[in-house]
Amino acid sequence: MTGAAGFIGSNLVDRLLADGNKVVGYDNFSTGRRPFLASALRSPNFSLVEGDLLDTEKLSRVMAGCEMVFHLAANADVRFGTHHPFRDLEQNTIVTYNVLEAMRANGIRKIAFSSTGSVYGEATIFPTPENAPFPVQTSLYGNSKVAAEGLISSYCEGFGFQGFIFRFVSILGERYTHGHVFDFYQKLLADPSRLEVLGNGRQRKSYLYIHDCIDAVMVAVGKATEPVNIFNLGQDEYCEVNQSIGWICRRLNVAPELIYTGGERGWIGDNPFIFLDCGRIRSLGWTPKLSIQDGVVATLEYLIANPWVVEARS
Repeated sequence: MTGAAGFIGSNLVDRLLADGNKVVGYDNFSTGRRPFLASALRSPNFSLVEGDLLDTEKLSRVMAGCEMVFHLAANADVRFGTHHPFRDLEQNTIVTYNVLEAMRANGIRKIAFSSTGSVYGEATIFPTPENAPFPVQTSLYGNSKVAAEGLISSYCEGFGFQGFIFRFVSILGERYTHGHVFDFYQKLLADPSRLEVLGNGRQRKSYLYIHDCIDAVMVAVGKATEPVNIFNLGQDEYCEVNQSIGWICRRLNVAPELIYTGGERGWIGDNPFIFLDCGRIRSLGWTPKLSIQDGVVATLEYLIANPWVVEARS
């Protein structure tokens, strides 16, 4: 598991261990948090290796004896992509090549990969299916994930790999460390009387609760049989950013003045409307348990109960 100490990675580690698997976690802790692995580290079936995916020799050595790779490590900061253009290429695309080569060296043929709904750019079909035409890419992050998907599919074709590619909407829930709920909560802690909102607040987004996401991943890995299996993971609903602000403010019992920064998007590469067609994963029997509103509130409850997460990010 690359990115084992991250938000999605650590939750997936716990699920794999609960299902009786042995897991090797690999993380450089640039953004991952050791406390997220506290439960896993108590398991005799878990081992943790601190390492960077650019260290190809170490990466290949650690993979020896594994049967499958869950590749979740990535730079997930879409907002500042234009500030550091090489970062997405290096941490999302080049390291995916390194992972695939380490797999090939060790005879491992199955990989699950965390992609993103951002690969659809500003889609023209809603809800957007997996076979929608790809538009012009609007973010370096999305572009780097498209390239990584291409590498995986080519290895499936050329070297007999089996790939599971998951195009996530934004994921919410326990161990969440970045995104709109985090940002709004952090701002309201500092000043509950005003809230700066990137964009006009009318951006429409879909979100998915972390344990619903993990359920979907496990269903797909257990049931999908094609060489390349691509799944959208999201809800059959979306909300406006303003709606989410309302849910957050009601839970915190605050009524801040909303300061919009203008325009329909929050930053370069921000997609003002994301709504994915998730019929393919639903056809395998998966159904999310929490609504978007419930997921937002559950995320906020986690941040309130774990102030160290906010303090560490600050």
